[in-house]
Amino acid sequence: MKINKKLIKELVENLEEFKLTELEYSEKDIKIKVSRQIQTSQNISTPVTTEKNNIKIETVSGTEIKSPIIGTAYLAPEPGAKRFVETGKKIKKGDTVMIVEAMKTMNHVPSPKDGVVKSVNVEDGQPVEYGQTLIVID
Repeated sequence: MKINKKLIKELVENLEEFKLTELEYSEKDIKIKVSRQIQTSQNISTPVTTEKNNIKIETVSGTEIKSPIIGTAYLAPEPGAKRFVETGKKIKKGDTVMIVEAMKTMNHVPSPKDGVVKSVNVEDGQPVEYGQTLIVID
């Protein structure tokens, strides 16, 4: 069997163009699966704003870990299991902080750096958008 490099290149280009994390192609006995892992993080620091019209804006500083795709966020590997992270927990670069499920595919979201979890911004089973802040670490 000869590998069709042109087809693979086209699949990789489609991954990037459509901002996908995984793409699968099959034809007869051939099955090709290409995937990539997106790490989205951003250092943020917002100045404190005082209360105005009974609205309080809090300072958020640290590294945001954002959702790489649209899907459903899961805080544990399975229902009833121990959560990947909790507020105040130390984590290392590459540790899974959450799973975002899309179209029956479980996408592990890794930590981009070592740190301490400042906040978990989603609930277990909550739908999330692309780029939505899931966790803030310091």
